[in-house]
Amino acid sequence: MNRRQFNANLAAASLAAAALAAGVRPAAAQQKKLLAFVVNVSADFWTIARRGIEKANKEHPEFEMQMIIPAQASAADQRRILDELIARQAAGIAISAINPASSTDALNRAASQALLFTTDSDAPASNRVVYIGTDNVDAGRVAGAQMKKALPKGGKAMMFVGTMDADNARERVQGIRETLKDSNIEILDVRTDDSDFARAKRNAEDTLSRYADLGLMVGLWAYNTPQIYQAVKQAGREKTVKIVGFDEDALTLRGVADGTIDSTVVQQPFEFGYQSMKGMVRYLGGDKAWVPANKQIIVPTRVIDSSNVAEFQAFMKQILRPS
Repeated sequence: MNRRQFNANLAAASLAAAALAAGVRPAAAQQKKLLAFVVNVSADFWTIARRGIEKANKEHPEFEMQMIIPAQASAADQRRILDELIARQAAGIAISAINPASSTDALNRAASQALLFTTDSDAPASNRVVYIGTDNVDAGRVAGAQMKKALPKGGKAMMFVGTMDADNARERVQGIRETLKDSNIEILDVRTDDSDFARAKRNAEDTLSRYADLGLMVGLWAYNTPQIYQAVKQAGREKTVKIVGFDEDALTLRGVADGTIDSTVVQQPFEFGYQSMKGMVRYLGGDKAWVPANKQIIVPTRVIDSSNVAEFQAFMKQILRPS
C-alpha cells in the first residue's frame, strides 16, 4: 500500500468514526421505514400498548417502530411531535389525539406526508385512514351499567377525566349519560385535570371534602381511578363511596381485589399497539382491503370485578413481563 492509499483509507475511517459519533446509523439501518405510535400521556396503560408494538416489530424487523410520549399532555406538544415526524420522513403514524378539533390541520399535514391512523381517541374530521380502538360511546354505556349496579338505589356521582376536549372523554360521558337517563343517579359534574396526576388527586380529595353525601366516583382515564382510590382510602370513605373506573392500572386492579373499587372497564391497549403497527405494514405493502367502509376497527372492552380480577392480574403480569 502506498502513502496515498494509506491516507485515503485513514480519511475514510475517520469519516466513518465521526458519523458513528454523531449518531448516524449505517445505511442498512437508515433504510428502515419509521412507524411511530404517539400517545396522549405518560401512563401504565401505554406500557401495555408498547408490548404490542414490540411484538409487531419482532414480526417485521424491516421497520423501525417507536412509541413517542409527549413531554406535556397537550395538543400543542402533539402537533410539535407530528412536525418532527414529518421532518424525519416517518412512513406511518398512529396517534391518540388529545384535542382533534384544534389539531385537524396538523393531522392533515401529517396525513399528506405519511400514513396516518388514530387509536384510543379518534379524529374523524381528519384525513386519517382508520381508527383502531374502543367504541367509546359503548364503553361509556358499559360504565353506566356498572354505575347503576354500584348504586342500585341512586345517589350522587362525580366523574373525573384529563380533558373533555378529547373525543374518547366526550364519548364515554355521552354513553354514561344515555345509560343513566332513567336512573336515580345524579351526575354532579365532570372534573378535569389536564392530565396532571397531582391535580387529579386534589380533585378527588376536594370532591370528598365538599360532598358528604357523595355515593360514587368514576375515573374515565387510566390514571384517574388510582387517584380516586388513594383519596377514598385516605379519607376513610371506602364503605360509603363506591368507585367505578376505566383501564387496568395496577393500583386500580388492587382496589378491585380489596373491594374498594367495584369494577373497572378495561380496553385492550396491547391490541391498539399491535394492530396499529401490523395494519400500517399491510397498508404500506399495498393491502388496503382490510380497512372497513366506516374506517373503524373496534377493539372490545370487558368488565373486571371481584369475580375475575385475580385471573386478570395474572394475565397482566404475564403481558408486562420484560421481553
